[in-house]
Amino acid sequence: MTERFDYFLLMLWVMALLLGLVMVTSAVLPHSESASTLFGSATSYPKIYKHTVYLMLGVLAFLVALGVPIRTWMFFHKAALLLALVICVLVLIPGLGQVINGSRRWIGVGPITLQAAELTKFLAIVYLAGYIARSREHIKTELLGILRPVAIIGVVCVLLLFEPDFGTVVVLSLVTGGLLFLAGARLRYFLLLGGGATLALAFIAVVQPYRLERLTSFLDPWSVKNDSGYQLAQSLIAFGRGDVFGLGLGEGVQKLFYLPYAYNDFIFAVISEELGMIGGIAVLLLLTLLVLRIMRIARHAKDSQQIFAAFLAYGIGILIGVQAFVNIGVSIGMLPTKGLTLPFISFGGNSLLMSCLMMGIVFRVQIESSKEVRVG
Repeated sequence: MTERFDYFLLMLWVMALLLGLVMVTSAVLPHSESASTLFGSATSYPKIYKHTVYLMLGVLAFLVALGVPIRTWMFFHKAALLLALVICVLVLIPGLGQVINGSRRWIGVGPITLQAAELTKFLAIVYLAGYIARSREHIKTELLGILRPVAIIGVVCVLLLFEPDFGTVVVLSLVTGGLLFLAGARLRYFLLLGGGATLALAFIAVVQPYRLERLTSFLDPWSVKNDSGYQLAQSLIAFGRGDVFGLGLGEGVQKLFYLPYAYNDFIFAVISEELGMIGGIAVLLLLTLLVLRIMRIARHAKDSQQIFAAFLAYGIGILIGVQAFVNIGVSIGMLPTKGLTLPFISFGGNSLLMSCLMMGIVFRVQIESSKEVRVG
């Protein structure tokens, strides 16, 4: 039996948030001081303020989610799928969806910019958890029980590819596969669909010239270090400069106009340069423990026969774990470049907000499953 409130998980989460605030500040502060034309006036530090505001909004979202009964999410799980599809369509409408760096991934809502993919990932998890709770026996025994959610999530993925957002498609595919596997899908069905999905993703990855270019530059970034391999080459230089113990907090050099998006997609490279291999391993351990703790809560909910709550927590744990793995894998040159944030740590308002909201749900699952055990 677990405690009523998991203070160890709370400590891990708070540590990740504080680390993110410190490292984002370290990554953007030199730009604010020396490049006012790019990031605002030298005294305003707008990116630091924005991250701080989203951090406070994230804590508020955490508290709101903590107060929402899990049965409410179950009641709306079909509506969650519909909302995800609507958002994916709305972002593609010219004039409504905003194009940034060649991708149409954002919807402007007054002063707020909503990143469609971040909300879509969460809504897809809510739907999948509800589907598994309703159809778990069919998933275990019938191919059609697996095909239905795969086909529906496939439609969402197609819409995401029109943005285009291949990174989110990969993450969502892995989360879907992971949940179906945990739900008890027969191995032969799972391998069949998994193989088909892998081939489809591989085809999508090479059919577009820019994706193929990213793949080839990932294999040998130094041969194109001034072109498509520039980001990865600069990231690897940051790791080399950091060595074992790092240059010291705030002393990194690669963030000074060498490494693009150092505060976002490549924040792990900044951490490793300034805090060294020791700091990088500590961050990896922190996120690993956080994900394992979430999975432990999910397993406990499953043992308490709260199937929807269990798979909601499983989905959140898999999402955070996969996204962290991809972000770090990209930074160290193990995976092709993808624009995915490091959960709780990278600069990125929508990602931080949704991650905090999902943590609130995890804690709610933990509280309700513990209460169920005591009552029983």
